[in-house]
Amino acid sequence: MLRFTVLYDNYVHQEGTKADWGFSCLIEGTDKTILFDTGTRPEILMHNVEALKVDLTKVDIVVISHEHGDHTGGLPAVLELKPKVAVLFPVSFSPEFGRGVRASGAEIRTIDEPVEICPRVHVTGEMGDRIKEQSLVLDTPRGLVIVTGCSHQGIVNILERAKEILDKPIHLVFGGFHLGGTPDAEVGKIIASFKELGVEQCGATHCTGDRPIALFKAAFGDRYVPIGTGKVIELPGF
Repeated sequence: MLRFTVLYDNYVHQEGTKADWGFSCLIEGTDKTILFDTGTRPEILMHNVEALKVDLTKVDIVVISHEHGDHTGGLPAVLELKPKVAVLFPVSFSPEFGRGVRASGAEIRTIDEPVEICPRVHVTGEMGDRIKEQSLVLDTPRGLVIVTGCSHQGIVNILERAKEILDKPIHLVFGGFHLGGTPDAEVGKIIASFKELGVEQCGATHCTGDRPIALFKAAFGDRYVPIGTGKVIELPGF
């Protein structure tokens, strides 16, 4: 069973968890247990971890999407719990970031190009010009599942890169789409691109913006997946 648990987000899904600006998602059921991003504040990440009864000592790989504090802030708390973990981040990250991670005893792996990090789990490689960012792509029996941090490089560009890596239907994409303040007409074009690319389900959250989220909900209807802290998505047969 492939299981995604949202540990950190701007919105609350499960009572007893706390919301805050940032994003983190735990992926279980893969060959290696993966933590994608770590949110902003360690104390909120740890509160949600305890509330959801998640064991971060089982994490094998931490994937950091990009070097912004709302995705890296909880990393020290994670490394305190599990120092001997692999931390994967774009090669363009600052030397200071790498030194800090290495000092904890973690294994560092910098990412440039698309690569399979464990069976059926890929990273896109760093994308974008000013802000370099990577996303996760999982090859599931239902199709590709794409997990994004902030999508600074453009959410449609990420979907297209995922299709280049694995030319398969996209079952689900969720995470931050970075569309706050984007005019409705532009959001409509992005939604149209989702449908042209055959996206079956989506869940927009974090930095997407309330209005764009509402537009995605309206466009996808019962194929829209609400995301928030404590949200669990399970896919059988992985």
